[in-house]
Amino acid sequence: MSATSKSTASPAATEDRGTIASLVFAASKHGGTALKHPHGDGWREISYRQLGISVREIAKGLMALGVEPGDRVAILSNTRAEWTLADLAGMGAGAAVVPVYQTNSPEECQYVLEHSGAKAIFCEDDEQVAKLLEVRDELPALAHIVVFEGEVEGAITLDELRAGGAQVTDEQLAERANSASPDDTATIVYTSGTTGPPKGCMLSHANLRAEIDMVRERVTFSKGANDVVYIFLPLAHVLSRIVQLVVLDAGAVLAFWHRDPKRIVSDVGEISPTHLPSVPRVFEKIYTAATSKVEAAGGPKEKLFWWAVGVGRKVRERERKGGRNGLVLDVQFKLADKLVLHKVRDLFGGRIKLALTGAAPIDIDILSFFHACGVWVLEGYGLTETSAVATLNTIEEHRLGSVGRPLPGLEVKIADDGEILMRGPIVCKGYYRNEEATAATLRDGWLLSGDLGEIDGDGYLSITGRKKDLIITSSGKNVSPSNIEGALTVGRWVSQAVVFGDRKPYLTALLTLDPDEAAALAEKVGAPDADPAALAANADVRKEIQGVVDEANRRFARIEQVKRFEILERDLTQEEGELTPSLKIKRNVVYERYADRFKELYDGTG
Repeated sequence: MSATSKSTASPAATEDRGTIASLVFAASKHGGTALKHPHGDGWREISYRQLGISVREIAKGLMALGVEPGDRVAILSNTRAEWTLADLAGMGAGAAVVPVYQTNSPEECQYVLEHSGAKAIFCEDDEQVAKLLEVRDELPALAHIVVFEGEVEGAITLDELRAGGAQVTDEQLAERANSASPDDTATIVYTSGTTGPPKGCMLSHANLRAEIDMVRERVTFSKGANDVVYIFLPLAHVLSRIVQLVVLDAGAVLAFWHRDPKRIVSDVGEISPTHLPSVPRVFEKIYTAATSKVEAAGGPKEKLFWWAVGVGRKVRERERKGGRNGLVLDVQFKLADKLVLHKVRDLFGGRIKLALTGAAPIDIDILSFFHACGVWVLEGYGLTETSAVATLNTIEEHRLGSVGRPLPGLEVKIADDGEILMRGPIVCKGYYRNEEATAATLRDGWLLSGDLGEIDGDGYLSITGRKKDLIITSSGKNVSPSNIEGALTVGRWVSQAVVFGDRKPYLTALLTLDPDEAAALAEKVGAPDADPAALAANADVRKEIQGVVDEANRRFARIEQVKRFEILERDLTQEEGELTPSLKIKRNVVYERYADRFKELYDGTG
């Protein structure tokens, strides 16, 4: 092995604090607001006391339906307050909760529900129930459907479920919850399946409990400060699940989105969160919102903006090195903050303490920009198999371009071939009903991540690529496409990028135009039509995108530069099978579907 990084576990990281049921019942003793969710034109709050009552009633309802310890209970819904209540209740009743992405097709839902043998399922509304009805004959184990919204034939409402639980006593619920072992499976999370059928990752109560404790050692919440965490990522993804559990364990407020991607930025402004877990694309959107207007204005306004950002960067660099600003820089920084920097913080609602990003690379210049403005956007890394977070940067200890140091109690090392290996209490039990995949992923207590990385002398991990995604050019050079694709999507006009070049003399790329910026792009080039398909064929648009590619290429060695590109007429989508539910690109699908387009880029006709 070529490198190792290890964080020493403190007692809090390894202490047995019981099952997730014990967390829920302890959290109900917190004072104040637990959940905040949209209601009409405003927001409705659920207190910790009300949370405890609701979770108990739903758990009793599941027991009344005949859900036994170890049974699988699924959830097919958008991220919303009821999702959290159902999740906590399912685990409280001793079941293993199985999340299903709300964007899944009926066939995809069928696979997860049939493979897991789910006995009951919570659905958001009639649209989700309709998916199940299409494949109901293929799901003999599924006995009950509970719906969050409205009344749907073939399902009972959440209120009916809660009412039915009245026949179960508090003592019976307590006995059920107390009978669970930390080693019992708390949840089976099906991975997105970029190269094949999803695998059901089994996470125990002990896994989740350790993850909560380890994250809380790195992410602090202030008592009495009314800390608010805004959540919009799918709760079917393990990161969102852990976020909700960490927030409730800390007694903070979990605020839910309006279930409308176009309202995320405005939601953040209204909620004024202190913590924001997200993905790079959202931060790229906020970056564009902060910079595009001043760049369009040009002249003194643009110069003042970037002068202020430059001052902010100098201050952050001196802080990192433990130095002082000095009188001149201190005066400059106060002026820069008054004129420019606070406006960027206001885009996050003005109270932001920490924003976490992961799942894909984010450009270091974007991180540096936000840090300069006083918004700590920090990278972390983890897998479903590590109960979400494995490594994390913090405000006190961070290194831009890395994904941080391992959480306390986790060992991370780099194999001879560059693969990241991990061992610790957050590593999963294996894959449900898939011994072959379990044996291939877990060896001698170590999790083989499939990711490639490097660990520096201070223990910071950097991701260099994905083993299965490596491109080997005709000259024998190994190239990881992810960082190149990340640099391409920093450009204002580019939404997605897929780099190609295996056994080829140079790299090419398929790019898509950002639909949200299409009107601005059309105006800039004088195009009569802002439709992305029309813009993709526009010669002036191509010149603009060539500028984006040239800017990205400057960051890489010649062999890693994109020599030719093609603009697709639309974004890649999950509906077309090109993205996973967690919005990762299915590279093999794209390569096969657009083989002719890639071929044209090499034979000179593209």
